[in-house]
Amino acid sequence: MILTYYIVSTLLIIAYLLGSIPSAVWIGKRYYGIDIREHGSKNAGTTNMLRVLGRRAAIPVFALDFLKGFVAVTIIDLVKYDDVFANAPNENWFYMLRFAALFCAVLGHIFPIFAGFRGGKGVATLVGGVVAVNAPLVLLCAGVWIIVLMVTHYVSLASMIAGVCYPIFTLTSPKVGHLPPFIIFSLVVAILLIYTHRKNIQRLKAGTESKIYVWKRKQQADVAAPNETEESIEEAIEELVEEFQEDNKEA
Repeated sequence: MILTYYIVSTLLIIAYLLGSIPSAVWIGKRYYGIDIREHGSKNAGTTNMLRVLGRRAAIPVFALDFLKGFVAVTIIDLVKYDDVFANAPNENWFYMLRFAALFCAVLGHIFPIFAGFRGGKGVATLVGGVVAVNAPLVLLCAGVWIIVLMVTHYVSLASMIAGVCYPIFTLTSPKVGHLPPFIIFSLVVAILLIYTHRKNIQRLKAGTESKIYVWKRKQQADVAAPNETEESIEEAIEELVEEFQEDNKEA
């Protein structure tokens, strides 16, 4: 039993250390010469990297943060080789350990020991861990996220709505809807997402939240250019009219 506690404690510590890897901070400093926490929303996450440095910087950050959560949960499978858990009557304990590992990974992302305990919101890490636990539910939430983002262009709002849908999908799932640990976890996920986005909620209310046009940037640029041309032509015409009027007055 002592060995079991030692193994579980070690895996949870590893999960926290994995979550503490500040991919956004390290990539920002190493390749762009900036601390991402001093720019934009001052958040060390994928969304702020996208806003400040673009997709080329945001994609590897998301991939690494996703892997942190996925690996942190996956390594918990090692406890299956322990006699205590191998002989467990149901899967409740196993799911609880997985959720504990994911919590440690997200906690590490939010409060990273390798970056002065100033991290991000942990959304990508959370998604990676939840995929390791149950991928179909995440795919449903991802569909909700994409739809909300396409309609509103707010990443924060899309993340919160997808998070709120997670416990709803869990309760209606025939596979995990009857497992109390999974239901509790899904509720915690929704609450955690709302809590970590509380500043975004304030900006959404004030109308100051930044929008991201992932698919419409080129289109918007094409539309903006003619508008700017038309304004320039109008200003030129107005200047010519004013000069003509002044010439007539002098004459």
